[in-house]
Amino acid sequence: MSTTVELVEVGPRDGLQNERRPLDVGTRVELIRRLVGHGACRIEAVSFVRPDLVPQMAGAEEVMSKVPQDPGVSYIGLVLNRRGAERAAQTPCAEVNIVIPVTDAFSTRNQNLTVDAMLDHAAAAAQVARGAGMRVSLTLAVAFGCPFSGPVPTGQVADVLLRAAEIEPDEIAFADTIGVGVPRQVRELAALAVGDDRIRKLRFHFHNTRNTGYANAVAAAHLDTAVGDLPGGVIALDASVGGFGGCPFAPAATGNIATEDLIYLLRGEGVPPAGTGYCDIDALAQVGTWLGDQLDSPPQGLLVRAGDFTPAVPAPDKEGTVQ
Repeated sequence: MSTTVELVEVGPRDGLQNERRPLDVGTRVELIRRLVGHGACRIEAVSFVRPDLVPQMAGAEEVMSKVPQDPGVSYIGLVLNRRGAERAAQTPCAEVNIVIPVTDAFSTRNQNLTVDAMLDHAAAAAQVARGAGMRVSLTLAVAFGCPFSGPVPTGQVADVLLRAAEIEPDEIAFADTIGVGVPRQVRELAALAVGDDRIRKLRFHFHNTRNTGYANAVAAAHLDTAVGDLPGGVIALDASVGGFGGCPFAPAATGNIATEDLIYLLRGEGVPPAGTGYCDIDALAQVGTWLGDQLDSPPQGLLVRAGDFTPAVPAPDKEGTVQ
């Protein structure tokens, strides 16, 4: 069967966490409101982390108390431990995303814990989330390469993946935290999940540090032809409006792939993202421009500069007819 591509908008979380200028709660809520208005259906909206370490994410509960309550929108909160999951459980978050680095070098700098300890924390957080009726995603950070220990062997990721799968999450994500990955790695990591019944769905998180983020996204969108049927027949791809983003604990990590550019690319490839209301991607790109004004930082997405353009070959819609 062909793979369905689903988008996860991470602009309100990963898009903001590395910016020099923290945005107030009202501006962050307005960003989410605009994204929902343009069709975003899965939004990583906040992080339930220590505000003294990531001040850009302060006030998570207040943000979540003011976001649009639309039954068609699923909000995700990033957490690192049981306490974060408990905080998320008191908000309208429908999902938690628990981050587990695959190298001790990154894990100790980012979370002050070893990988083994983080797996224990993830299991505890997942238990809390399930008890509150929330879905659970596990993100394997630096799965493509670590800023402190260098290239990460596929076998090392496989070892962490096997232990993460024991938590039985609803979704497992491979994150290219610093943007060093290439399409070959996308295929190799996805192949690790094929045939493991504990893995229900795959998600990828790409940065465009070396201009390979979009190539990796195309590789992920066509994994059905490369590695066979994937868990659930769905690939979720993270993207950030305007291409904002980075990791405050990863030196030289630059922005995410831009939501508007990714949608344009996927439509041209004939695999438009399903389950979203994105129609006018030019208008979506303008949200990135607005966000850049709030941050006093120019958007990295290119569509806003190039202008919208309909591909010469119409792409099929999700039912297989021509749009």
